[in-house]
Amino acid sequence: MKLSEKKLQKKKQEIILSAVKIVNQKGYQGATMEEIAAELLMTKGSLYYYFKNKEDLLFQCHEMVLGQAISELEDYFHEDLSNEQKLRKMIANHIRYMIEEKETFNMIIKPDQTFSKDYLHPILRKRNEYAAWFDEVIQKGVAEGEFTIQEPKMARMILLGSMNWIQQWYRLDGDKTIEELQTIYADYLLKVVK
Repeated sequence: MKLSEKKLQKKKQEIILSAVKIVNQKGYQGATMEEIAAELLMTKGSLYYYFKNKEDLLFQCHEMVLGQAISELEDYFHEDLSNEQKLRKMIANHIRYMIEEKETFNMIIKPDQTFSKDYLHPILRKRNEYAAWFDEVIQKGVAEGEFTIQEPKMARMILLGSMNWIQQWYRLDGDKTIEELQTIYADYLLKVVK
């Protein structure tokens, strides 16, 4: 890769990180190209050199955040741990993303409300890839006699659905820390697969 291409990639990454921050603060509708540009001390017009429009930029945010989350799930899957321990780590990771990357993950939950048809298929494919890691651990746990669930896919939907709901009630100034919530959720949700 040429130096100019590396600089371009670095700048795009910087813009995406700034956009993720603004989206998580203001939500998809509240995040404007002006605010993202101001965060980087750029003009709004300069952003269009790197991204076609707001939707393209937010799609790239989605790709980056979900790509990181998938990579972490894959790492957990390959660790030398019991399936229960792997699932516990995956639950903790999902909760962290739901809290720390709330608005970015909201785009994943209801992508048809955020993105046009052009972006919808790649988003759904990536979302399915994310869910597949939960399926893998649950199915492996069943095959190895660690889990007794009869419907692994249903168990995964229960797990992810209940964790996604945290966004409806979680408050930073609440009486539980993220770490406490991760433990509580894992303790209860693991009973679904046992």
